[in-house]
Amino acid sequence: MADRAPTCAVVGLGNPGSRYVGTRHNVGFRVVEELASRHDAQLGGEACRCRAAHAGDVLLVAPQTFMNRSGWAARCLADRHDLAAEAFLIVYDDVHLPLGTLRLRPQGRPAGHRGLESVIENLGTAEVPRLRLGVGPRDGEAIAGETLADFVLEAFEPNEQQDVDRMIRRAADACSTWASEGADAAMQRFNGPLPADAAAPIDQPTVDAAG
Repeated sequence: MADRAPTCAVVGLGNPGSRYVGTRHNVGFRVVEELASRHDAQLGGEACRCRAAHAGDVLLVAPQTFMNRSGWAARCLADRHDLAAEAFLIVYDDVHLPLGTLRLRPQGRPAGHRGLESVIENLGTAEVPRLRLGVGPRDGEAIAGETLADFVLEAFEPNEQQDVDRMIRRAADACSTWASEGADAAMQRFNGPLPADAAAPIDQPTVDAAG
């Protein structure tokens, strides 16, 4: 059966290539990969220079244009699938949030993130839903300047991996809720730090927007 035309798209930002696998800057890719795995969907080639897969009415996307040109892929997909800016959920790293914290918002400024800047520029509006994944120090210590660029291109420390994995799963849950129930439900349920109890069950609603 042919894939249905998507009604929305979850776009995880990152950099292509083995050099960047496992880095803080690529957590957006990992969320899209988690969603694809849940739906037995294979991320393959797409005309808009991205890896993509269909999960029901939702298009899962990992642009292969490098971070600061991510908006080109988003604009191409918007034109190709007739999607409005508000039908995109952009998933990306945020060094200003402590590790594990999630923040979903329906719009706003890019706050210096080059990937989101590119998306906003190419879609022509800041009213683009976005999910920020905290990759900063747990103690909230500020990182700036050249140190910031180096930090986001580093791999996570071994003692951070468990929280990173939990954050990825929780972010995938947030994306699924956004697609099926809307931004308000996703914000109420998932915005904030990781739950203290690592054994707490994680909801996994379907990512199919058609319910």
